[in-house]
Amino acid sequence: MNPSYFPNSAKINSSNHLEVGGYDLTELAERFGTPLYVIDERTVRDTAKEYKEALNEFYPNSLPIFASKALSLQAIFSILYQEGFGLDVVSAGELFTAQSIKFPGEKIYLHGNNKSMEELEMASDYEGTKVIIDNFNDIEILRKLGKPIDALLRLTPGVECHTHEYIKTGHLDSKFGFDLDQLEDAIEKIKSISNINLIGLHAHIGSQIFEIAPYQDAAKILLGSFVKLKEKYGLEFSELNVGGGFGIHYTEQDDPPSINDVIKKLSETVKSLVSEFKLKEPKLIIEPGRSIVGRAGVTVYTVGASKEVPEGSYYISVDGGMADNPRSITYQAEYEACLANRVQSDNLKKYTLAGRYCESGDILIKDLELPVDVQSGDLIAVFGTGAYNYSMSSNYNRVPKPTMVLLNNGEAEVILRKETLEDILRNDILPTRLANLKEKVH
Repeated sequence: MNPSYFPNSAKINSSNHLEVGGYDLTELAERFGTPLYVIDERTVRDTAKEYKEALNEFYPNSLPIFASKALSLQAIFSILYQEGFGLDVVSAGELFTAQSIKFPGEKIYLHGNNKSMEELEMASDYEGTKVIIDNFNDIEILRKLGKPIDALLRLTPGVECHTHEYIKTGHLDSKFGFDLDQLEDAIEKIKSISNINLIGLHAHIGSQIFEIAPYQDAAKILLGSFVKLKEKYGLEFSELNVGGGFGIHYTEQDDPPSINDVIKKLSETVKSLVSEFKLKEPKLIIEPGRSIVGRAGVTVYTVGASKEVPEGSYYISVDGGMADNPRSITYQAEYEACLANRVQSDNLKKYTLAGRYCESGDILIKDLELPVDVQSGDLIAVFGTGAYNYSMSSNYNRVPKPTMVLLNNGEAEVILRKETLEDILRNDILPTRLANLKEKVH
């Protein structure tokens, strides 16, 4: 049985190599080099189908939208469109990516706590795109643009959840959204602007969440606001967006609820409250991101140097690290890994998996159990790297970003080409007066 953090298609073949999508990762590394981002298409589609099937069963009047900040690529957007998803975008770049493949505007929602005039104008000009209003500045920019736009208002519901401090977004002291005591002021301002059509409320309580109750609590607060605004202003909202942040298995210790359970219990809560509050049933919007692509991703590295510290750690260094996966150094994120070219072994010891970058904190995994004879040239496969690894990657130390391949039924297709050294210099500008290195050095 595969570990819970494996992609759905992963298996150990007769050569004791790791396969994903019917492709031996050792052969893949030879073909494309390392570091290498790998995405299992089957896992992406299977997970998307789980969400769609659960929503169709428990709350048919719904739309799942992919939180595209997790992995913003044309190929991923195309797959999720085929699976019936919309998109949550937070920048001109993400919106432009969607527009480049003609993703339907009526299924796109623009988020962000500091949207620019350019971003809001792009959204207004792309027919059907909706805006999540996060603050009074959004309202003022939309007023100045004067273009008709459907919008939802983002609230900070004050719901706590057990997650990392940096990825909590629904508590009261947050940069995101309107506090509940600002709600009526926001509504008054919006009502005075003819081009903004307010259709619903939104909240997002955090990320990598393993509990269902916080979503139910947030829904109750949002629907309670539906009631207040209906009574005071006669507003009848048509959309309820409860955000995303659904957790995944990064390690065997992680214990997220099933997608079916989350949707079932959330749907039951919303239906019950809608009935209790005598509201018209709103369309239910959810925003899964990490849970769609996280477990679909594997990053393959090649082992290089090693170092044993007396009475300390045994370090093995790989040809990637914090630039292609900043989550470990940023969030102290934990991962599982194995040797892709020797998956199973009875004789193991603990290693510290170090990155190649010039930071002492560039450590991908501590206390990683691998065969005792790990050596230079072995391949390390790190699991659960499909979400936020490429999205948050950098060119630290001027290292090019890796290739990404999409695997499906033994086929490997490049969906992100590896950067070249020329790409690194693409935006450099050297003033003429500095171009002659033969000039006298002072």
